[in-house]
Amino acid sequence: MHVAVGSGNPVKAAAVEAALPDAAVEAVPVESGVAEQPYGLAETIAGAETRAERALPGYDLAVGIEGGVARLPDTEGLWLVMWAAATDGERWGRGSGPSLRLPESIAARVAAGEELGPVMDDVLGEEHVARKQGAAGALTGGVIDRQGALEGAVAGALGPFLTDRY
Repeated sequence: MHVAVGSGNPVKAAAVEAALPDAAVEAVPVESGVAEQPYGLAETIAGAETRAERALPGYDLAVGIEGGVARLPDTEGLWLVMWAAATDGERWGRGSGPSLRLPESIAARVAAGEELGPVMDDVLGEEHVARKQGAAGALTGGVIDRQGALEGAVAGALGPFLTDRY
């Protein structure tokens, strides 16, 4: 199976490779169609769907992955959320990764319009955190890193393509 990942980010491609070890996985940089920092579940999911749809031509399956921030019902704070969408052009699958509450100092900056990636770079004094451990790694003390978090979202999105239960 030849699978496209709608992103040039190597962490996103690695998450799909981990879920589909027997597939030929290729990173296909595409635009998400949403803001650079998606805000809310709807915008984050739409970004994942658009990435999958735009990456699909010429492939058997395409996966789009989008990280965003959202306020979640019945809880306080701003949360990091991760969603994946997969399509073969006819069927769709969607799945989410873990949701992690952002510390107030980081949430305030993101709510004021900054992107989470550069904020994390600044807070951690590192460059390209999003291409390494990600906010997930920093906020869990390394218990899970960005790839691991995204693998959960990808696994959920691939369900309709991996089982006959849908």
